Amino acid sequence: MADTLHDQQFRLSRHLRDPSAHPPPPGIEERRLAIYRDLFFNNIEGLLAGNFPVIRKTLGDDAWRRLVRGFYADYRSHTPLFPEIAREFIRFLDTRTDDGDPPWLRELAHYEWVELALQIADDAVPPHDPEGDLLTGVPVMSPFAWALAYPWPVHRIGPDFQPEAPPAEPALLLVRRDAGHHVRFATISPLVYRLVELLGEGGRSGADTLRQLAAEAGVDDVPAFVEQGAAMLSRMREEGTLLGARP
Repeated sequence: MADTLHDQQFRLSRHLRDPSAHPPPPGIEERRLAIYRDLFFNNIEGLLAGNFPVIRKTLGDDAWRRLVRGFYADYRSHTPLFPEIAREFIRFLDTRTDDGDPPWLRELAHYEWVELALQIADDAVPPHDPEGDLLTGVPVMSPFAWALAYPWPVHRIGPDFQPEAPPAEPALLLVRRDAGHHVRFATISPLVYRLVELLGEGGRSGADTLRQLAAEAGVDDVPAFVEQGAAMLSRMREEGTLLGARP
């Protein structure tokens, strides 16, 4: 009896995942099967639509549902947690080959996932002095501020803008979660992107970080650059990208 029940459960689950490829167990009314098929699929589709609204709108209903159907039928997630389904969907996209997907789809999916990832992130906040000197001290980055680089302009892609080739310069973005748990996106320059990278490495005073950045950029007037950079560090602390200085 146990073996029979086990076989029936797996046959039903395979049918619910991919009705076109797997017939249902015998003896179940089609009306009941249809209810379960719609309930399970629509649950996953609605969850993903909430995580990837731009992709859904850009692809259109038919292409979007085919994409979700492929994920639902073929991909085996490694976690049952609903907040992780969006990350599993990105892993699914990474496994697809020769699928006719837009070339920017994977990066746009990651860009949309970042908002959820930051909302639920629970990284430990490192020790810091909120009023510490950002030039003589070692600035402390917020674990909820991420500098991201994409070859495609993911922040502009939508139904009315679907590029066929990436631009010459990557899209550089700073994404951060503020004190009210709102996620903010901002485009940044290559210089600011590199500054955030250096600050994230830690171990240097703010002044040393700015001097290194000036050397990399080939700046002639280093003192003036450091002075301007000090104002930038202060703005980064005000917005929450920097927490302060190491105590």
